[in-house]
Amino acid sequence: MGEMRVVGIRVEPPQNQPVLLLREVSGARYLPIWIGQSEAASIALQQRGVEPPRPLTHDLVVNLCEAFGRSLQQVRIVDMQEGTFYAEMVFDGEVVVEARPSDAIAVAMRCGAPIIAADDVLDDAGMLMPDEDGEPSAEAADGASEDEVEAFREFLDQVSPEDFLGPESGS
Repeated sequence: MGEMRVVGIRVEPPQNQPVLLLREVSGARYLPIWIGQSEAASIALQQRGVEPPRPLTHDLVVNLCEAFGRSLQQVRIVDMQEGTFYAEMVFDGEVVVEARPSDAIAVAMRCGAPIIAADDVLDDAGMLMPDEDGEPSAEAADGASEDEVEAFREFLDQVSPEDFLGPESGS
């Protein structure tokens, strides 16, 4: 399993569906996940360090965990079927709860818990971001570059959710 970090979120026309981009911490692959508007807003607020006047749903989950004496140890992206990703939230005491990746990641960001992607998910859906020559970026393997978000935007201009359906979908 590979540890991932959140790179950013972009809203893609024409459906205006947000895309969350994760990047391998010690690798060159990226994992784009199409998510809902409210989850995107929650992740973006957390990324920007904005604290809402009242707790959002993901803040509530964190508050409940603290109230019940539980801590989130990690979030695992464990599967992808027909373009849909599946995740697990792993709490202390090996308590595992199934969740949508977007919700699990929003909570993980608030707790500082690592985000892990299964190797087979990365093998199936992970992508190398090409540089201007169409080759995988050497910078991606060496760590985050200053142009990473711009490369993400260019990448998203050429990809759609259907690209992740896989050969078994009949497309």
